[in-house]
Amino acid sequence: MGGKIPEEVIEQIRRSIDIVDVVGDHVQLKKQGRNYFGLCPFHGENTPSFSVSPDKQIYHCFGCGAGGNAFSFLMDIDGLSFTEAVTKLAGKVGIQVEQTNNSETKEQQPSNRMIEAHELLKKFYHHLLVNTKEGQEAYDYLLQRGFTEEFIKRFEIGYTINSWDFAVKFLTKRGFNLEEMEKCGLLIKKDDGNEYFDRFRNRIMFPIHDLQGRTIAFSGRILGEGQPKYLNSPETPIFLKSKTIYNFHAAKKAIRKQEQVLLFEGYADVIAAVGAECENSVATMGTSLTVEQAKIIRRNVESVIICYDGDGAGIEATVKAASILQEAGCHVQVAPLPDGYDPDQYIQEFGALKFRQSVIENSLTYTSFKLRYLKRGKDLQNEAERMHYIDSALKEVNTLTKAVEKEHYLRQLSDEFSISLSALKEQELQINKVQKQKKDNAQGNRNNIARKLYTQTQLLPSYQKAERFLLAYMLRDATVSLRVQNAVQGKFNVDLHQALANHLYAFYEEGHEADLSVFVQYISDKELTRLVSELAMIPLQEELTEQVFNDYLFEILSKKSAHDEIQMKKQEQIEAERSKDYRKAAMIAKEILEMTKTLKKRSL
Repeated sequence: MGGKIPEEVIEQIRRSIDIVDVVGDHVQLKKQGRNYFGLCPFHGENTPSFSVSPDKQIYHCFGCGAGGNAFSFLMDIDGLSFTEAVTKLAGKVGIQVEQTNNSETKEQQPSNRMIEAHELLKKFYHHLLVNTKEGQEAYDYLLQRGFTEEFIKRFEIGYTINSWDFAVKFLTKRGFNLEEMEKCGLLIKKDDGNEYFDRFRNRIMFPIHDLQGRTIAFSGRILGEGQPKYLNSPETPIFLKSKTIYNFHAAKKAIRKQEQVLLFEGYADVIAAVGAECENSVATMGTSLTVEQAKIIRRNVESVIICYDGDGAGIEATVKAASILQEAGCHVQVAPLPDGYDPDQYIQEFGALKFRQSVIENSLTYTSFKLRYLKRGKDLQNEAERMHYIDSALKEVNTLTKAVEKEHYLRQLSDEFSISLSALKEQELQINKVQKQKKDNAQGNRNNIARKLYTQTQLLPSYQKAERFLLAYMLRDATVSLRVQNAVQGKFNVDLHQALANHLYAFYEEGHEADLSVFVQYISDKELTRLVSELAMIPLQEELTEQVFNDYLFEILSKKSAHDEIQMKKQEQIEAERSKDYRKAAMIAKEILEMTKTLKKRSL
């Protein structure tokens, strides 16, 4: 869609939404005082520094400086235009937004058309499966596999007929560009480069959604014999496997409620697990877990239970995934399956109740799982292999940060191998020293240690503090802004502060009331938006007294006056040098030096 949305409609949408709900769809938030905190979705962190204010309807990250209102959050997190963000939030609160055609047409937004094509085909594939003779065989097959009518509908499973050009004709009739449809994986171009044919034929179709619930790809299982058994959409502009988590959009509510996510390898496992009343189930599309996927999970929840296949490949994948999740700050548990079973098979054979009780509820801590893993392939009756295992186990225990956990696993090793606890603790201490030494050596030049992206607690000169506090009051009160405008005019010392003040003057002169969410929308500069969100989070006294107001003005104006005087002295110095009066130039230089020293002292 394109065109301009009327301001009164934007205002209606803005007043109808709650930024906590909007951000909460992407970030796990916990209330602390009047605000909500969570992990910033815009940069990697393990300690929450992302704050959302329901009172001010804005967000601010104390780690990277990101800030804005609900519209800007969606624009940044989903890569939307302002119009798209407004339209999406309008749908969330049930407000109709008229669509007008202008230069920003659908033809100029290929990603939107790609998603629209997937959505249309998903609905038609589902219709073919449920309501036509052509889909009856596929429908019966799913029922035999244990899929219920409810779950076929819930997961929008479909069927595509055994035709080379069904999708080609379907999309052409609806005006889609076939070259774009090839780029988004629905079609394949013939070798001669002139014609297209369907990628998916005679397959049961499982739609894949992005984090917002939009259909972006398919996974098709062939009906009957043939290869490949499973055919997935290729990576496209709208489908990046490394950032896609199957069923995440639907499981998000249950994940938040249970404060835990169940992680599987494939969509069939997820569907089976949801059928077993594990609503918080998601999968990584059959590929290895990526760092990006782990970050998405951690933004929403801390506790993760991994339930991969019980064979060797599944166990290796579990170790790798657990390591990535722990690095992202997750608390990891593992629900191991018997060798030869995947979750879908286990549920089919033993039932939902046994799966929940014997697998999920009986999950291991990651350390317990890792100790089991380290035993694989070892003959513990052999002294050399036994000692090698104990050494590996102690290294694993050494990674734990909690003393109680270390004590627990050391006692287990002590009991299992009849080794004194004190001996195990001594060896673990030696391992700790070696690991610490390796870490120190790896750091090399300490000056290269990464710094925080942003810090609000930096030591600022007094005049800058005064400007920031005055601006913070100005953001909350139009009357304070008018007083500052009359007293300071264009005399803020920091250019960014002056720019923000100018925007505020214009904002209030246009008749707006003090409203941080509206003002953030009013300005377009990213740097100013960050500054506004930062200043908005400064705790202020309820009332700005006359004495405090005058103190702020004195700091600002005295700094400006002294700065102007120094500039005048520098000009006099230049004139003296031009006149070859070097004695006078030297005397002025000394005065400038003294004035600068005095100014610095006064700024502290």
